[in-house]
Amino acid sequence: MQVYLKHLAKLGPALALLIACLFFATQSDRFFTGQNFSLILQQIMVIGVLAIGQTLIVLIAGIDLSCGMAMALGSIVMTKFATALGLPPFFAILCGMAVCTLIGYVNGALVTYVKLPAFIVTLGTMNIIFAITQLYSGAQTISGLPDSMLFLGNTFSIGNTSIAYGVVLMLLLYAFMWFFLKETATGRHIYAVGNNQEASRLTGIATSKVLCGVYTAAGLFYGIAALLSTARLGVGDPNAGQTDNLDSITAVVLGGTSLFGGRGAILGTLIGVLIVGVFRNGLTLMGVPSVFQVLVTGILVILAVATDQLSHKRR
Repeated sequence: MQVYLKHLAKLGPALALLIACLFFATQSDRFFTGQNFSLILQQIMVIGVLAIGQTLIVLIAGIDLSCGMAMALGSIVMTKFATALGLPPFFAILCGMAVCTLIGYVNGALVTYVKLPAFIVTLGTMNIIFAITQLYSGAQTISGLPDSMLFLGNTFSIGNTSIAYGVVLMLLLYAFMWFFLKETATGRHIYAVGNNQEASRLTGIATSKVLCGVYTAAGLFYGIAALLSTARLGVGDPNAGQTDNLDSITAVVLGGTSLFGGRGAILGTLIGVLIVGVFRNGLTLMGVPSVFQVLVTGILVILAVATDQLSHKRR
């Protein structure tokens, strides 16, 4: 039974994605087209990058509820600095990313050094960041952005299919993080700390640095997601990202990363993001109301968590 659950955790997400694709292909002739798959990838690229940061945190047995709000604030800082202050777009983007990275560091410092629960810390910072975003933006979208800030939302063609540059960036980030987690000492330390923090400390791993560093790195990914969100929407939206925290957690769980830490794969998260995108796209093509899309996503999350729980008990 233990071996079965172990293989299910690895192959389950890919199998679920395949079954979903085959099912929706029988329901709509438009599903299996290059344009539709391009649309799915464009729809998930923001959540996909957020989910990279969320995966790192879940691997150390943490969680981050503030990621969506951090992304929204980063987007507002970028766009306000570029339009209201007239800063060069590249510098404005760096400022937005720096704000997101700082948020990640604050979360990590509170969890690591003050020893507060990650759920409570990020729930609190989520609300604080939301208030700051609304106050700083005046609850208004920021428009009139320079073209260079919208570049990642542009597309190029492969045959009859248009691919967004932001999608390419997302895939490159997943490839980089796959190599980082699999082939570097720091990546292995992240798994070790998530699996058993005390044992890792006794072997000489600087667990505090790993924990705080993971939250900080996650913040940087939220900053990249902020740029992607800005490029895709064409504006700085203070109301963006309000449910993206839950979507990113959903993608991580569906991708097979254990909520108990120390077990999972970044490519599994990519599959989890694709599952969410495929289900929402396929149900939309079928004309299913959005409320049922949320229902199906919730069922999938419960099944994934139940599998993780059973596997953890067997271990």
